[in-house]
Amino acid sequence: MSALKLFSILLDYPRDELWLNRNELLEAADGVQLSKARRSQLKAFVTELLEQPPMAAQEAWLGLFDRGRAMSLLLFEHIHGESRDRGQAMVDLMQTYLDNGFELSAKELPDYLPLMLEYLSLRPDAEVVDWLSHTGHILELLAARASERGSAYACVLEILAEYGQTPRDLSLVRKRAAAEQRDDTPEMMDKVWEEEAVRFSNEAPSENCAAPTRLPAGARTVDKAAPAHPAPAALVHPSTSQVTT
Repeated sequence: MSALKLFSILLDYPRDELWLNRNELLEAADGVQLSKARRSQLKAFVTELLEQPPMAAQEAWLGLFDRGRAMSLLLFEHIHGESRDRGQAMVDLMQTYLDNGFELSAKELPDYLPLMLEYLSLRPDAEVVDWLSHTGHILELLAARASERGSAYACVLEILAEYGQTPRDLSLVRKRAAAEQRDDTPEMMDKVWEEEAVRFSNEAPSENCAAPTRLPAGARTVDKAAPAHPAPAALVHPSTSQVTT
């Protein structure tokens, strides 16, 4: 299992199947090419995740990623917010997937981070580095916010932000996250729902812990030997200071 495929699985909604594949996930975490310290942290995360009952892990995922916009795994939430540009960016990213033989189901949104990582796990290394370099500012902010919330997912997001890149000083990003007003409180969530007529969703599950709609991992195949394609224009900006959430 590739590193990006592992990150895709770990950041996705934790389905019951994870607990049936405990040994495979631990072996994959142990085999990722990371520093000794980071590899140890990743293994500890996988172990901690799988030591929880599935429902507890699922509720923790919902509490972190499905309440408020700040921790959304929909990347364009952080770039475009609810602007009109978001719709065209979704269309462009979807077309990039299709042009490279990566088909989505009708209910999958192309900017969902675990889905993008699944796509990149099948692409040439140069393309992976290019795409992640343009999403790194979002990943860093998500990692800082997860840390502020005391979530173990901060480790996975930090590792992903560093993947294929030179680690950066995240102190400024952490200060920003610490100064932000949380948007996952009941009061803030009520305010958001009142303002939104339509909510863009990645089919994230509701509070009954039903799994989001995703194609099985083995259902997709892409030619990894194909020429690398640059990151779509929708991902090529903005800088950290311009992230909308």
